[in-house]
Amino acid sequence: MKFETKTIHAGVHPDPSTGAIMTPIFQTSTYIQASPGDHKGFEYSRTQNPTRKVLEDNIAALENGERGLAFGSGLAAMDAVIKLLSPGDEVLSTNDLYGGSYRLLRKVFEKFGIRSTFVPMSNPEAIRPFITSRTKLIWIETPTNPLLNIIDIKAICAIAKEQGILTVVDNTFASPYLQNPLDLGADIVLHSATKYINGHSDVVLGLLVAKTEKLGEELAFIQNSTGAVPGPMDSFLTIRGVKTLHIRMQRACENAAKIVAHLQSNPKINKIYWPGLSTHPNHEIAAQQMRDFGAMISFDLKDDTFEAANAIIENTHLFSLAESLGGVESLIGHPASMTHASIPREERLKAGLHDSLIRLSVGIEHIDDLIADLDRAMA
Repeated sequence: MKFETKTIHAGVHPDPSTGAIMTPIFQTSTYIQASPGDHKGFEYSRTQNPTRKVLEDNIAALENGERGLAFGSGLAAMDAVIKLLSPGDEVLSTNDLYGGSYRLLRKVFEKFGIRSTFVPMSNPEAIRPFITSRTKLIWIETPTNPLLNIIDIKAICAIAKEQGILTVVDNTFASPYLQNPLDLGADIVLHSATKYINGHSDVVLGLLVAKTEKLGEELAFIQNSTGAVPGPMDSFLTIRGVKTLHIRMQRACENAAKIVAHLQSNPKINKIYWPGLSTHPNHEIAAQQMRDFGAMISFDLKDDTFEAANAIIENTHLFSLAESLGGVESLIGHPASMTHASIPREERLKAGLHDSLIRLSVGIEHIDDLIADLDRAMA
């Protein structure tokens, strides 16, 4: 089954009682049993819900994995993955990382004896000196947030397998339409489904896909034990959203490429970060492991100040100033003061995240209107 068909049909079946083509919203906490243990596969909605199961089966099919699991948010999904570890274990992660992920690793799990090291991963071989006998998990984010760095998933996973280390790829920026990390050797894929998977800015939800059933069972145990699951309504809305993932992503990628081409001649811009540029570091890797280059764009200004960035981001109209990304509407943001404010400034600067950096999430509006909006703001 081709990807476009999977988005609509994988894991989705008409309701047997009514023939409804859309998955019903099973708004229930519990299920009647004929006798103790004699039920129809559902006992309690923290453990399993029919609407949520359809979503979990659908994302597993889209990522070519064995088991999908849904959570209340992307960070709740990440929390479940880290709980596979034990005190004394170490995580190796990229130094250009979503601020919420950094905060969870550094501010929450380090208190429980799980230490994290953040290193550049653009050169896979450069991570070897940081791997120790305690390294149990490598956390990959590619393209990274917000500098759009590209990490060679296949090469990093090969190094991890030599050492018996688990690998996880945060695939939020690419979505399964552009990239399938499990096919490149990863053990687990994570999505903040709040973004491209749902695509309509009306849900907060996280997804995991495990490559093996065994790993899926371990994560399902944590999911049930901690209870950080989404409700059936959010699951339903995400099922609805994913049906148009391929169409939305295609248009957004087309718009992004045209915006990058237009911005290259703007004298106020110092540097544009987008994997589709031939000058972008690891552009060739992006071309190999992605089907397109995505709809996220970052750029910094020659006037590298908060004030210069604010003058632009406060004066767009179609690019709405807001957190998040991946919706049908275009968004603009300032990572240093918004999504990555939890990372100390010296660490942000060390990773290349400047004070004037602006991040665009390009939506599916008409390209002429988006370009005109940016031109007005930057004038």
